[in-house]
Amino acid sequence: MTLRILLCTAALLLPLAGSAAEKIDRKAVVRRNNPAVQAIDTLASFTVGNGDFAFTADVTGLQTFAGLYKRGMALGTQSHWGWHSFGNPDSLRFDETVGEFDFGRGHKEIYAIQHKTAGRGKQATNWYRENPHRLHLGYVGFDGLAPDRVTGIDQTLDLWTGTLRSHFTVDGVPTDVETLCSPDADRIAVKVATTARTPIVLRFPYPTGQPADDASRWDADVKHATVILENRNHHALLKRVLDTTVYFVSVRWEGDARFEQRGRNETVLTPEQDAWSFSVEFAQRHTSPTAFAFADDAAASARHWADYWQQGGFVDFGHCTDPRAAELERRVILSQYLLALNSAGVYPPQETGLTYNSWYGRPHLEMVWWHQAHFALWNREQLAARTLDWYLTVQPIARQIAQRQGFEGARWMKMTDPWGGEAPSNTGSFLIWQQPHPIYMAELIYRADPSEAFLRKYADMVEQTARFMADFLTYDAENDRYIIKGAIPAQETLRAAVTINPPFELAYWYYALDVAQQWRERLGQPRHAEWDAMLHKLSPLAADRQGRYLAAENAVDTYSDIRFTSDHMACLMACGMLPLSPLVDPDCMRKTFDWVYDNWNWEKTWGWDYPTTAMNAVRMGEPEKAIRAILMDKRTNTYLKNGHNYQTERLRCYLPGNGGLLATVALMCAGWDGCEVENPGFPKDGTWDVRWEAINPMP
Repeated sequence: MTLRILLCTAALLLPLAGSAAEKIDRKAVVRRNNPAVQAIDTLASFTVGNGDFAFTADVTGLQTFAGLYKRGMALGTQSHWGWHSFGNPDSLRFDETVGEFDFGRGHKEIYAIQHKTAGRGKQATNWYRENPHRLHLGYVGFDGLAPDRVTGIDQTLDLWTGTLRSHFTVDGVPTDVETLCSPDADRIAVKVATTARTPIVLRFPYPTGQPADDASRWDADVKHATVILENRNHHALLKRVLDTTVYFVSVRWEGDARFEQRGRNETVLTPEQDAWSFSVEFAQRHTSPTAFAFADDAAASARHWADYWQQGGFVDFGHCTDPRAAELERRVILSQYLLALNSAGVYPPQETGLTYNSWYGRPHLEMVWWHQAHFALWNREQLAARTLDWYLTVQPIARQIAQRQGFEGARWMKMTDPWGGEAPSNTGSFLIWQQPHPIYMAELIYRADPSEAFLRKYADMVEQTARFMADFLTYDAENDRYIIKGAIPAQETLRAAVTINPPFELAYWYYALDVAQQWRERLGQPRHAEWDAMLHKLSPLAADRQGRYLAAENAVDTYSDIRFTSDHMACLMACGMLPLSPLVDPDCMRKTFDWVYDNWNWEKTWGWDYPTTAMNAVRMGEPEKAIRAILMDKRTNTYLKNGHNYQTERLRCYLPGNGGLLATVALMCAGWDGCEVENPGFPKDGTWDVRWEAINPMP
């Protein structure tokens, strides 16, 4: 089920919860958080979209100043289907990227790695990392405008209707623009009112093949082509050809206008009246033209977003008197909007969504939980289920990876693409914490809407995922226990060759194998006796003499070596993101939390590390520290005017931070199974009168 179909269903009557049973005025809460700008701010571009397609605009409501915004929040036009690969004239093969390893599990293991020495191995590594890469489908902007000609800016994104309203003057002439996206097609609709009659230019770039940029190369016109197939009756149809990639662009307009080609990959639409409207639709296939009416797309967008906001979970911080509540509410509302646009698609999302490219535009599966777990917790489980179907499609590839490495079941790739390709990596190929994610996600979705049909649909995926996890464990006969080794943990500063029993991975293995057993029971199947033995004998988390958990069992200098106190405080996820398990001692976890909270190298963290810390604080009964953690004043915990989680100059938006925030707020409100504290993540000092509806507890 697509996002656009889901949001056209009737609004559900959802139960109330929180500190009051009064119905929340959702429209008022959303609109008081509408983002706005009154000047050019290259980190404050705004996006419209429908979950499969997104269009990011500057202060003109279009993509007029793409060069200026390139190093800020880049002005992307991206979709889930828009991908491209460069040619492979040297016939480089994937098997040229692999290397053989022996981690003491009784067999050789073949991993796709990054070769550093010149030769075909290195060439193959580079090609399979760069290809496929996500396309920028095309820029739509006002023609010939320079930033210094634009003044009097007043731009607001109306979140309730998904409409970007932009007012500005060009050389003193007032201009008003409304920009929105159809919920039913990958199409923007734009209404313009100005006596300046500024033309609209459509410019099409060639991809760069770079790991992190706006995917726009402008010095390669001969490598691609834009051909006008039709130009009549207020409609023009363009065909785009980039090597073996082909897609179509349909331009329609209301009012008198003239459409013409100005360059090999540039077209211009010139209005001949002051008030007019147009649309630009991007599609994989040539479709018959249909009549365009801006009013119809505007009405559809308004219905789509009103349905989205009125369905699912919701939180109102408006009755709180703590001065931090307003900022937390702003982040929650904007994150819900951004994640619906960027992280609810048919494929796993990239870290920067459909805004601009990071890691060539490719998804990272260890981030799936952070992008999408909140959907199920906030009763939008159908959105999370969209990507879960992708796991079914690529499961044969995951089984091949496991078999290549000598394991049973399915081993999920880390950096991938829509077709399940595996990107060679000296880190990603050895990560394992993406492995339990589909089990966790399937369980969350099932909990939100239990059905036997759902269990049967995903049962084999859960089973094969768990089979690999069980086979990956090593029996330590000397100590009569099972251990995890030969892997890079979520805290990526540790090495696969020497790491034993990373704490989060141990706890996640316990949780996922236990859930897989429950799935078997729900379907009337017996539990695997071997898995039960593994659960019983899985190693407890290792602690130092002070009772603080180590980054790994053999990382005895965890608290004196900055290598172990930078990057992710993954040990806290063992009780936060995950429920408390028999492997975790509550006293040791509390001591670990206290040390991390007071001493961690916070300047070396990522956006989801603050939710990680806050979730642990909630389960440890420290609501004030949970608030402080989720709002910690650090660069990588910055939330820009548009709601994006800023990390670095390279990574200006980072959606796992937004998703982690929403998962954390769900835990703060609804708690977890067996929690008897109302709003357990908020201080009980009278200043946090938090009201919420239809949020599910975490496991």
